[in-house]
Parts: sequence; structure tokens; C-alpha cells
Amino acid sequence: MVLHIDGDSCPRNVRDLAAKAGRREGVVVVCYANRPIPFDRGIPVEMVIVEKTEGAADRALVARAVPGDLALTRDIPLAADLVEASIAVVNDRGALYSKENIRERLSVRNFMAGLNAVGLKPESTAQYGKKEWDEFVRTFDREFMKLVRVSKRG
Repeated sequence: MVLHIDGDSCPRNVRDLAAKAGRREGVVVVCYANRPIPFDRGIPVEMVIVEKTEGAADRALVARAVPGDLALTRDIPLAADLVEASIAVVNDRGALYSKENIRERLSVRNFMAGLNAVGLKPESTAQYGKKEWDEFVRTFDREFMKLVRVSKRG
């Protein structure tokens, strides 16, 4: 099992919690970005630094992830590609993307992007507070430990 982190889309506290969990369980943690991403000192994280072109980090992550791995991203198109490849994906708010919900999430994202493109930017009410953090921690821990147990059995 490998824990993949979309470095450009995950907040620092999410990256650090995930990297610490990887260290604790002996899981390889790989972060993808077009620049070095900071992590707490002493936490082993493999950095995959890609060229500064649109989607390069996403392509690198998709190319390396295999079923049984876990990915962290808030990038819904990337999540859709990973779910299609049978990779478990969690966002920074604790949403677990699945084959049952990813199409709807992608559709809403594309609709909102379309509105934004024509100058009709909807009002954003998205907050990131204790509730969202707690939901992330619960979902991440559940999915991470489930995959760790499976990988240690196999």
C-alpha cells in the first residue's frame, strides 16, 4: 500500500496528518506537485516534482497508483480518474469518492466551472472548520487503516 498526496490541492494540516499516519504504520507516502511541498521535519515523504504544466502532477499520481493504495485530493477530475482505476480517494473534508458518487460530483463541479467561465461565479459558503476537519480525520483513519490491514494480510 502507498499513500498518494496531491500536494497542490491538500492543505498542510491534511498532508501532515496523513504523512504522520504513514510513518506510524510503515506506509510509503508520496506527494506530487510542481514544486517542493513542506512537511513536518523527520517525516519521510517521497516528493515527485513534475514539470509546471497543467495536470502533470495528476498524471504522475494516476500513473503510479494501484488498487489497494489511498489517494488524498480535492481535485474532482483527478479523483474521477483514480476511482475509475479502483483507487480509494478521500478529500480534505472527509468525502470518500466512489463509483457511486463520483459522476455526480464531477457533474456539479463542471456545472460550477461553466458558470464561473461566463462570469456567473456563485457565492461561496464553503468553510473549513472543526466539523470538516473532524470528518476528514474520521474518514481518512477508517479508509487508511482498512487498506493497511488488507496490505499486511496479503
